[in-house]
Amino acid sequence: MKNSLGKEILSWVIDIGIVLVVVLLITTFVFQKTNVIGQSMQPTLHNGDHVIIDKISYRFRDPKQYDIVVFPYKKNPSQNYIKRIIGLPNDIVDIIDGEVYINDVKLDEKFDIIDDSKLGNREFPFTVPNGEYFVMGDNRNNSSDSRYTDVGTISKKDIIGKAGLRIWPLGDIGFVK
Repeated sequence: MKNSLGKEILSWVIDIGIVLVVVLLITTFVFQKTNVIGQSMQPTLHNGDHVIIDKISYRFRDPKQYDIVVFPYKKNPSQNYIKRIIGLPNDIVDIIDGEVYINDVKLDEKFDIIDDSKLGNREFPFTVPNGEYFVMGDNRNNSSDSRYTDVGTISKKDIIGKAGLRIWPLGDIGFVK
């Protein structure tokens, strides 16, 4: 009887250990939950939203314009930012009369026109360095993003992942667009 109980306990310990290793591998290499802090991504994402990020896609392909990505803030790497990719490597980003232009083509966006006081401390037009991405929050007038040199452009290696699925609040569950 004791031998049978010991085998049962060992079986449970092994099963729990396997589950923990699988969860660790998934959260390290495939998916991760992050919380949105602040209003910089409104109206797309809101303060307090919980989002699952895809950490594996960019191992097989490059980020695309309009992807929403998560990356560490350069001045405080323990703090993650979530922003939208606007400019790809070697693109020329310009802001004219509050509107964003990429390579002399105005972006067709539904976001607010950028106030002159919110242009950041970067000079425009700006050429995105090779291997880097220019990111902006959807709430253009309330976002610390690539318009500011303390955030700067983001290298592919620094992107933690792509925002994929909002899981909280329950009424807003769905894929992030």
